[in-house]
Amino acid sequence: QVQLVASGGGSVQAGGSLRLSCGASGYTFSSYCMGWFRQAPGKEREGVATIARDGGTDYAYFVKGRFIISQDNAKNALYLQMNSLKPEDTAMYYCAARAVGGYCGPGFPSLFGYWGQGTQVTVST
Repeated sequence: QVQLVASGGGSVQAGGSLRLSCGASGYTFSSYCMGWFRQAPGKEREGVATIARDGGTDYAYFVKGRFIISQDNAKNALYLQMNSLKPEDTAMYYCAARAVGGYCGPGFPSLFGYWGQGTQVTVST
């Protein structure tokens, strides 16, 4: 049974940083495409960043240069380092996993079959 548990959210001022973590269990972590997604109130869920089985990363244009996705296969953990945070980054952040091969990018949240419970990030001015 695949389980994903996200943590690390909080409230910060604009320009600040947060590091999100996602603990995974129930599957071979390194064999999955992993990603971070977010959803703000009244908006659709959108992709933020993904990391493929070979370690390749992909970012949404609005976080490039500010966010870094990484993983620690030994700890079955996924991370999202968020720097230079903006008020528009305020959202619930979710980690997700995709078991099948092929596309591994943030463009299509519906391709990810496993989701964590979310962790809230709030950025104030």
